[in-house]
Amino acid sequence: MSPVDLGPADLALSALLLLLPAVVSVLLRLGLEGRLAVAAARTVVQLSVLGLVLQQVFALDRWYLVLPVLSVMLLAAARAAVQRARHRVRGVQLDALLALVVAASTVTFSTTELVLQVEHWYAPRYVIPLLGMVLGNGLTGVALALDRLLSSLLDARDVVEARLTLGQPVRDAVRPWLAEAVRTGMIPMLNTMTIVGLVSLPGMMTGQILAGADPLDAVAWQILIMFMIASATAGATILLCLLVMRRLVDPLERVRWEEIRPA
Repeated sequence: MSPVDLGPADLALSALLLLLPAVVSVLLRLGLEGRLAVAAARTVVQLSVLGLVLQQVFALDRWYLVLPVLSVMLLAAARAAVQRARHRVRGVQLDALLALVVAASTVTFSTTELVLQVEHWYAPRYVIPLLGMVLGNGLTGVALALDRLLSSLLDARDVVEARLTLGQPVRDAVRPWLAEAVRTGMIPMLNTMTIVGLVSLPGMMTGQILAGADPLDAVAWQILIMFMIASATAGATILLCLLVMRRLVDPLERVRWEEIRPA
């Protein structure tokens, strides 16, 4: 069976699905119908523009076109991750960008070069979608870890100071909250890996099946993606927490509590 091609009329018809949540919002006076309309419009515009851009990038297949796309994706992911946290530290957006660049890029290019063995390291048909899926999931873990780290440190300030007073090195004094932040960042990914194939069918696997791919081939690709996401999320989460703690600790092994401020 050949895949079904969706045209503008089909997508316009599918937009009727948004009427239900809009009606619910109106009836319950949630005030979300306006935001839903804006979100839907942004979805259409952003994805349409992305499709046109990727169409040209795939056709030309040049590294100097791929790198700007990857850079925009990384910058947007770092910004989104920091914005979700309730507290900030000066320079944390740069830390988030560095953590995502190192973790996501390492995982993505290791996969394309060692596992997929693509012809060019910048092969846009592979690099852009894979990095996008890694970032889309990784930024959630980074955001959760950052929020948990800063919030829990503030809540446990007296305990941390007491440990420092007793002579503990700062890395030992904050270790429980650092570990909890990393654990929190990994929870969504671990939950997804636990229920995948039983409760949910992931997007990439579903898309391939709808496009006519063999289910076993789609499963193999999804397993690869899940492993990539888990690795990148863990790496980015740990690196960001370490970078943030580096900013919070002065040369005298004191915590700069004044650096933690509300978002």
